Amino acid sequence: MIKDDKIKVSIVEDTDDIRNALRVLVNGSKGFECVHVFPDAEEALQNMSSKDIDIVLMDIGLPGMNGIECMKTLKPEMPKAQFMMCTVYDDDDHIFNALKSGASGYILKRTSPAQILEAIQDLHEGGSPMSSEIARRVVDSMQKSKKRSEATEMLTDREKEILDFLAKGFLYKEIAAELSVSKETVKKHIHNIYDKLHVQNRTEALNKAFPS
Repeated sequence: MIKDDKIKVSIVEDTDDIRNALRVLVNGSKGFECVHVFPDAEEALQNMSSKDIDIVLMDIGLPGMNGIECMKTLKPEMPKAQFMMCTVYDDDDHIFNALKSGASGYILKRTSPAQILEAIQDLHEGGSPMSSEIARRVVDSMQKSKKRSEATEMLTDREKEILDFLAKGFLYKEIAAELSVSKETVKKHIHNIYDKLHVQNRTEALNKAFPS
């Protein structure tokens, strides 16, 4: 039997043109497959199957229930799936509400097709991709808190350095380039960070390391 290594994606987006464009982008790209598309939260909640779904691209400004509430409802039923908000909202309230509610990535709709695919790939590999504007807001917020949590004291200097790159929204390959190490080395460090902080993803790690 041939193993299917495609990243399986579900899309929840109410704008027809954007929803169809995302579906065509995902299905037309090697290594990706769009399994579901839904125009609203209610239909997603009723019909989205958790089986084999890797990534959910979720709009926030949906008719009826918004995307953040939809994600919060779906996450317990889909523990293996990662949620990435794909939205026009770039304000602090939406960003931090989404991240604190369990989103592992946050990109803006004006993100280029190539960057959307890269973000899906990075999320699937354990990263938490963010559009650059979003990453800057997250960094600004954490810097205002001024100090790290005591939970980070157990991290090595290199692990703290990598945590700072994660806070800035860097992709794994970008961290590797900055530190002149391999991508696999970065992954090992991040795995160790998550283990020490008792978290499962970048968002949880940053919330624990830089409490508001």
